[in-house]
Amino acid sequence: MRLISLSLIPLGSLLLPLLTTSCGVSGGTSVRKDERIIHEWHDDGGPGKVSIRISLTDQIAEFKRGGRDIGWCYVATGKEGHATSPGNYQITEKLPDKHSGSYGWIEDEFGNVTNGDAKPSTPVPRGMTYIPAPMPNWMRITNYGIGMHGGLIPKPGETASHGCIRMPKDFVATVYEAVEVGTPVTITREPSHRQSPAVQPAPVPVSGDYRVIASRPLNDEDLRKQRSYPRTPITDSFQGR
Repeated sequence: MRLISLSLIPLGSLLLPLLTTSCGVSGGTSVRKDERIIHEWHDDGGPGKVSIRISLTDQIAEFKRGGRDIGWCYVATGKEGHATSPGNYQITEKLPDKHSGSYGWIEDEFGNVTNGDAKPSTPVPRGMTYIPAPMPNWMRITNYGIGMHGGLIPKPGETASHGCIRMPKDFVATVYEAVEVGTPVTITREPSHRQSPAVQPAPVPVSGDYRVIASRPLNDEDLRKQRSYPRTPITDSFQGR
């Protein structure tokens, strides 16, 4: 029997099976940070009042000052069963630190959430606590509890809230400082005005058996020059080059 010295086996190869079975690393789960840009702000601080337009279709809020674009962000409006209603509103109240009187979660003594969709009326098991949902930088727009505030945007472009308009937690303070009581807020099902970067079409080959190589779409000047160049048909002798 041939013996293999353990000293020749990398330590990592011995530990890997243990780590993936007994230490809670099983399943190959990895955390990947979403690198998508979810807000931009370039307020010029010039004349004019701020206005807000929220697209329920795109889940995007757009901000203007005196008609000039000053920023945008993804939002999370009401999910199915709690849909945010379109309409014309205005900010009627601003509070830097508010907690929901309608929704929250239940957690155990170690801070583990056992019910993430609880209400004040939800029975709380012994030894656990009901936590009202925080709504930092609260900007009320209705008298029945709907407003804009900082919160989680689980999947940019998708609804998630109980009717409020959540804004990114690291951005909402910027909006809070820019608006005032009376700032108009339009909520619509129309698409946002933000334009995605145009997708450049692939170059269209010239008809005939000719090779056309380009790193960008050809414009009129390129085509004019191309037509003036002598062309060499592709033959078998060119294959493999």
